[in-house]
Amino acid sequence: MLDTIDQFLGDTAGLLWGNPLTLILLLGTGLYLTIRLGLVQVVAFREGWRALRGADGRGGGTGQISPFQALSTALSGTIGTGNIAGVATAIALGGPGALFWMWVTAFFGMATKFAETTLAVRYREIAPDGSIAGGPMFTLLHGLKMKKLAILFAAFTLIASFGIGNMVQANSVVDGLTFIVPDLRADDDIMGWMALIIGLTMAVLVALVIIGGVKRIAMIASTIVPFMAVIYMLGAFVVIAANIEAVPAAIGTILNLALNPWAAGGGAIGLAIQYGVARGMFSNEAGLGSSAMAHAAAKNGDPPREGSVAMLEPFIDTIVVCTLTGLAIVVTGAYIDRADDVVGASLTATAFSSTLGPFGAMVVGISLMLFAFSTMIAWSYYGDRSAYFLFGERAVMPYRVVFVILIVIGATIPLGVVWNFSDIANILMAAPNLIALILLAGLVKKLRDDYVAHRPMPDRHEG
Repeated sequence: MLDTIDQFLGDTAGLLWGNPLTLILLLGTGLYLTIRLGLVQVVAFREGWRALRGADGRGGGTGQISPFQALSTALSGTIGTGNIAGVATAIALGGPGALFWMWVTAFFGMATKFAETTLAVRYREIAPDGSIAGGPMFTLLHGLKMKKLAILFAAFTLIASFGIGNMVQANSVVDGLTFIVPDLRADDDIMGWMALIIGLTMAVLVALVIIGGVKRIAMIASTIVPFMAVIYMLGAFVVIAANIEAVPAAIGTILNLALNPWAAGGGAIGLAIQYGVARGMFSNEAGLGSSAMAHAAAKNGDPPREGSVAMLEPFIDTIVVCTLTGLAIVVTGAYIDRADDVVGASLTATAFSSTLGPFGAMVVGISLMLFAFSTMIAWSYYGDRSAYFLFGERAVMPYRVVFVILIVIGATIPLGVVWNFSDIANILMAAPNLIALILLAGLVKKLRDDYVAHRPMPDRHEG
């Protein structure tokens, strides 16, 4: 039964992500916004860092969390298993060239992230008690009067939160643990019990955080994210530095397999694009509209200012962290002659261990646990904002209970089912958001121009 479901989900995910129209929609929207907004990811790059530090003199505004906490919360949702398992899966299935297409997705994704966050702050709703709800569903509702499409986005986000933000994370933690304690793989019964124990432990820890809402989530995220990112990046940097002589050849291999139609067979480029774009989007979430919900809660009165902070996410997540993972895998040659079951986190652990020994696997395993935990708490917020939009405040607590229960289930089911489920949920979630970004690109440009010229923002209903 489970094999049949896995096959069906795999075929569906392949149909959606292998369809040229899907790739055109994703990359095309980012390209269109890049042109329409005047290469905003380059022009406003420095502005984003200054706004993050509060060094631009334009802070203030209604909100529940600071821009740094909003970025940390969003990054806790994006810097996750996609940076360890996602990159490795892309390289294992699409070849090293997939990393190049992850870079492309991230570059154009910066413009996408700027636009979706700018609109999320503009169209957010602030309740009498000061709590905030924002995101693409409110953009679709208030900005385009498309209530049905807003409902679809919220519904897909609710479903996606159980996949990309929950079960994938729990499953990858179990996968990573086997590289800290390799003997676990030898006994299915012990592995099954360990998976259950890990799932229950993570469920309790997540429950203790998310019950406190966005403020507690932001506080935990702003503490965990810098620490976990630095630890993992240092490990990857050491692996790359130890194989520094192989870096030029590795970069050449990545570019050759990404752009040369005669390299490694005629289908190499197609697979590289398919898996690179899919995993790139899974990692940085540009186009999904998810992190825009976190940024909507920021204390920032200027939507484009928060947009410039948000567009740092794809840069940090993919162009920095994913590149370190990808280079570590390619320079060590871990992807060559790998066993069939060495995909995802196991491939990254193999690359790290080839240089750092057992300590390398430990770095990957511990990073997976921290990344997964932070991703879960971020996505629980995205899901509960969607539940709030669809059913009202009464649905938030039941949603959190279901979310916590699914952590245990996710820890005990096969990896393939979870990844395929997440790929499908991602594209269904992205479609309504991308439609809104295309239709409201002119408004985003006007808001950006007014912000640069220091003109006051008009009432949202005048837009």
